[in-house]
Amino acid sequence: MKHLWMTGAGLLMAMLPASVMARPVTDCALRDAPFSIESPMIDIVRSAPAKAAVEAGAPDVFTALPPRFFSPDAPSFAAILTLKALGKMKNLPADKLAALDKRLRALPVTAADRTARCARYDNDRPTIALPRGKPRLLIFEKINGFRDGPSVDAARAAFQAMAQRKGWAVVVSDKGGVMTPANLRRFDAVIWNNISGDVLTLSQRAAFKSYIEQGGGYVAVHGSSGDPSTFWPWYVDTLVGTQFAGHPMNPQFQDARIVVEGRDHPVAAGLPHEWTMNDEWYSFTANPRPGSTVLATLDEGSYKPSALAMGDHPIAWTRCVGKGRAFYSGIGHRPQTYADPHYVTMLENAVVWAASRRATCPVAKQ
Repeated sequence: MKHLWMTGAGLLMAMLPASVMARPVTDCALRDAPFSIESPMIDIVRSAPAKAAVEAGAPDVFTALPPRFFSPDAPSFAAILTLKALGKMKNLPADKLAALDKRLRALPVTAADRTARCARYDNDRPTIALPRGKPRLLIFEKINGFRDGPSVDAARAAFQAMAQRKGWAVVVSDKGGVMTPANLRRFDAVIWNNISGDVLTLSQRAAFKSYIEQGGGYVAVHGSSGDPSTFWPWYVDTLVGTQFAGHPMNPQFQDARIVVEGRDHPVAAGLPHEWTMNDEWYSFTANPRPGSTVLATLDEGSYKPSALAMGDHPIAWTRCVGKGRAFYSGIGHRPQTYADPHYVTMLENAVVWAASRRATCPVAKQ
């Protein structure tokens, strides 16, 4: 298969297809798990017996969201929602959910179920060519959950423009199979571009976790913070440090004041004390401050978080994970945010910091 290469001054970029047809995936995390209210809805709707059990026991859950949210084909919102979460939306009584859980757990997990569960993952191994002597970045874009195309495209364009300016070598891949020890060793940092849904097999998870803990860099934006339901505790609890809880919907996009807190950190270099942006503002299930160096917070008095108010509301931070350096920012749903000069400065600084194994990653003050 042909590879698509684009070259520029000091820049190597590739949208990489798989070099060969990969073997089917058999080590997806939930392959052998029993059906339950903790199952992602995509696995329930792909199983006729499981879907029938839910329709018989709690048909209301399928009215909690529009039908398109229950698509059985990834990327699908159904990959990031559990029956338990939908039951909470519909205020289903605990005893009704317990009875449904028991009914689901009694169903056999067939060979066809296992195949269907693993079908949204891949073992595709792209062929990668990288120059020496340049910072080397992987922009990772495999998405099994909610894919907001304009956000993904705008973020990619912003990182590619940074690479053009800075002379970085960049590879873009939407294949989980890129996450091998041999491939990851070739990159100074991996950028998770609005990743949604569980996207890595068990072996790919292990490779990425080891890469970070042994000194690799991680930069992630907006949708990469774990979704309403997540199935990899290390990713949200250790690497990101918290999990997406929700965002206001009335209105969804609001002006908010961003206050720069960690002004002595390299990622904050060149940023003003504060600025105002219009975006979809995430709240999180827990404050990430413990174990993190918070770089910026939201002034909740400048917008309407409603029931999602956190009080102390970090929106961008870094973490030390083993020998690795991690940066996450909740900013970035609207494509326009990736053209905001202050946000571009923050992201560019974050890539430089995360990609440098000489960069310090001090333990955050508690």
